[in-house]
Amino acid sequence: MKILLTGANGYIGMRLLPRLLELGHDVVCAVRDENRLSVDEETRARVKIVEVDFLKEPDPAILPDDIEAAYYLIHSMSSSTSDFDEQEALSARNFNTMVAGTGIKQVIYLSGIVNEEELSKHLSSRKNVEDILYQGNYHLTVLRAGIIVGSGSSSFEIIRDLCEKLPIMITPRWVLTKTQPIAIRDVINFLTGVIGREDCYDQSFDIGGPDVLTYKEMLHRYAKVRGFKNWIFTVPVMTPKLSSYWLYFVTATSYKLAVNLVDSMKMEVVARDNKLQEILGIKTHTYEEAIKMAFRKIEQNLVISSWKDSMVSGRFQRNLEKYIQVPKYGVLTDAKKIQLEDPKAALQNIWQIGGARGWYYGNWMWQFRGFMDKLNGGVGLRRGRTHPDKIFPGDSLDFWRVLLASKEHKRLLLFAEMRLPGEAWLEFRIDDKNVLHQTATFRPRGLWGRLYWYAMLPFHFFIFEGMINNIAKSKPASFQPVP
Repeated sequence: MKILLTGANGYIGMRLLPRLLELGHDVVCAVRDENRLSVDEETRARVKIVEVDFLKEPDPAILPDDIEAAYYLIHSMSSSTSDFDEQEALSARNFNTMVAGTGIKQVIYLSGIVNEEELSKHLSSRKNVEDILYQGNYHLTVLRAGIIVGSGSSSFEIIRDLCEKLPIMITPRWVLTKTQPIAIRDVINFLTGVIGREDCYDQSFDIGGPDVLTYKEMLHRYAKVRGFKNWIFTVPVMTPKLSSYWLYFVTATSYKLAVNLVDSMKMEVVARDNKLQEILGIKTHTYEEAIKMAFRKIEQNLVISSWKDSMVSGRFQRNLEKYIQVPKYGVLTDAKKIQLEDPKAALQNIWQIGGARGWYYGNWMWQFRGFMDKLNGGVGLRRGRTHPDKIFPGDSLDFWRVLLASKEHKRLLLFAEMRLPGEAWLEFRIDDKNVLHQTATFRPRGLWGRLYWYAMLPFHFFIFEGMINNIAKSKPASFQPVP
C-alpha cells in the first residue's frame, strides 16, 4: 500500500516509518525540509520524500496521486502558548485540500483522549482537528491516546527528569489527576493495525495501557522500577504559571510546552473502553513494563527519536536554511586549527561532542552557561543529544542546533539556540591535509552584542583552545550496545 506519512520527522513518525517499511508498504514522507529527515542512507533510498509545509498555501501537485492511505501526525502544541490551536486547524484544512486530488481511502489521526466536558486548550484543539479531518473525502480513523511512555517521549523524559533529580518533591495538585499511560510500542501496533481495516473506518477509538494511575503514582512507580524511593507532597497554592515554571526549570522541557502540558494535566485522561484492543487482538503493556522497555533502548543506544530534536524544542521553529551560510562580514570570530595525527579518531570525537561526552574542556563552564541561559528563558543545556555518536541536520545538541553534518565532507556546523545579543555559529572541519579547523563566529546585535563577545574573550581563549586540543588527541568513546 502507498502511504503518506506526515510528521515523518516527529517522535511518532520516526518510530512508525521503519515499521511501515518492515510491513512492505511504499512510504511517502512529508517533511518541511528534506535534509531534516533523520534516517540513514539505506532508509532514505527506500522512501519518497516530499517537502511540504501544511501551514502554507496548499499545492496539491506536490503529492503523488496514487496515495492510498495517510497518517496525520501534525501537532503544534509546543510551538506556541497562544495560537497553536489556530495553526493546527489551518494545517488540517490544508491537508484536506492537498489530498483531495489523490486516490486516498483512509486517513489515520493520532489524537488525545477527550472525556471531559471542559477540555484544555490542547485537547480542545485535537478534537477540532478531528472534526476538520472528518470533512475530508476519505474514511477517517482516529486513535486517541493519553500519556505515551517510551525512550525520548516528552512525557517519559519529564518524569525521568523529575524522579532522577528530585527525590523529594513539592508538587501542585494536578499530580492527583488520573491518566492512562500507554507504551510507545503499543501505540505503533495500534497505528499499523488499523491500516486498511474497513471495520475501523469513520470511527474514533480510545487507546491506553492496562493501568489507570495518577501522575503521583506514575512518579512513584518510576522510582520503584529504578530501584529508589521518592517522597511527593502536594500543595494547593501552586498556580498553573508557577507549575509551568517548575517543570521548565527542573526538566528539559521548553516553557511553551510546559504551559500547555500543565493546562492538559488538570484534565482526567482515561480511555472509555478497549474496543479497538479487542478488534485487533493487541495485548498492551503495563506502565512498569513500558519504563523497562524504554530503558533497554536507552542502555543499548537504540533511541530512534526524541521530542528534543523537534524544532519546537528550541527558539527557531523553521527556516534554518538561511543560517547555513556563515556570514563573513560584520562578525567576530575565534578561529583555531591543529594538525591531526589521527583524523579518523578526531572525526569520531567531533561526532560525539555534547551530551554525556561533554565539550572536551571546561565542562563545568558549559554547564554554568546552560544554567544562566535557562534562568534567562533559554533552552539551557539539558536537552543533551538523542544518539551518542550519530548526528543529523536539525538535531538538538545541548543548546545548539545542527545545521550541517557531513562525515563525507568532514564538517559539522552548529547554530546557537541559547539567548544571546546576536547570532552564533560553531564549525568543525577537517581539510584534505588533515588539519582540523575550529571556528566560532558571532554576529553581534548592536553595542551589547560586542560587549558580550569581548567580555567572553578570556573564557573563549581557554575553552576553545582546550577543546580543539582534546578533540585532536582524545580517544573516541565506545558506545557499544549492552547485550
